Formats: sequence, C-alpha cells, structure tokens
Amino acid sequence: MSNLQNLQTLAEARRSIYALNNQLPVDKDQVVALVEHAILHTPSSFNSQSTRLVVLFEEDHKKLWQITEDTLRKIVNDDEKFKSTEQKLNGFKAGAGTVLFFEDQNVVKNLQENFALYADRFPVWSEHTSAMHQYVIWTALASLDIGANLQHYNPVIDEEVAKTWNIDSNWKLTAQMVFGGIEQKAGDKEFAPIDSRLKVYGK
Repeated sequence: MSNLQNLQTLAEARRSIYALNNQLPVDKDQVVALVEHAILHTPSSFNSQSTRLVVLFEEDHKKLWQITEDTLRKIVNDDEKFKSTEQKLNGFKAGAGTVLFFEDQNVVKNLQENFALYADRFPVWSEHTSAMHQYVIWTALASLDIGANLQHYNPVIDEEVAKTWNIDSNWKLTAQMVFGGIEQKAGDKEFAPIDSRLKVYGK
C-alpha cells in the first residue's frame, strides 16, 4: 500500500465512535507518544505552536466527566430533562481517557502585537491550529484501533477544569476528545454529492 493509500485508509477509519469501553488495545504510553508526536509535527499558523494538550486517564478521565455532569445539572436543574444528557455523559465516562485541547492566548496576543496587520485573524487561525491537532490525533488513534469522539463543553466547564488540573490561566479550552476501546463501530456514513462541494478549474 502506498503512503497516499495508507493516509486515505486512515482518514476513512476515523469516525465518531460513541460506544466506548475502558479497555485500550495498546499501552497508555503509546497514546501519550501519539499525542507528543502530534504536538511536534502538526502545523500551526506562523509556526506559533500555540496548542496545549492535557491527557487524562482512568480516575482523572472520570473526574472530568463528573465535573461536566455536576456543572450541567446546575444549569438544567430538571431531572427528567437531564436524563438524555446523563446517558450521554455516562457513555463518555465509560471510555479510557480524554484529551483536552487548549490554545495558549499569550502566544496569540504576542502574534497580534508583532503582526498588527493580521491582529484580528490570529484568534481564528489559533482555532484552525487546534482543529488540525484534533484531526491528527483523532486519525492517529484510529490507526491504533482506538475509538474517539469530539466534544465541546467549554466554556461551561473551563473554570473547574483549570482549578482541578492546575491549568495555566492563559490556556483557553477548545475541545475534549474522549477515547477508548471500540464497543460498537460507527454506522454507515452518508455523503453529500461531491459536485455540490467541490469546484475544479483549469484541468
């Protein structure tokens, strides 16, 4: 298989997997090494390297989703309405770990000061940088037969997350990626027509 075919196969394997368990098919160290590789080799605008990552396993992973549940209960405050949310959160807790994605706002501010012409774009480009790290890690997890799904419970959990794991106040939480053993694979994926999503000129 060529490098291109391998890359495309991995892209197809990367799916949102919600039925997870806490039995990883590899050692935790391999997951950490995968994340380290992503930090080193994923591109960023102006080579800003603004992405910051935190990996939570086992009890820390469960604590994150308990914090999320406790925070959301204060907002919803209705047991009947909360049932579907609780079920979803229990699914996340059942996984093996979570990667927290942050963007260092000090880096963003420094770029805004040093390149004033693009000042209004750097926050947007910072989000692009985070998204690239999310995709790289998600696809790499799929290569190890680890399921994952991406969540966005920020900003409601930001304060408690920062306090619990001593997160730098300049780190802005952008996403949470739950991962674990695959209990049930994703179903078939539907695709919108290519000709409504792609234009090619000069071919």
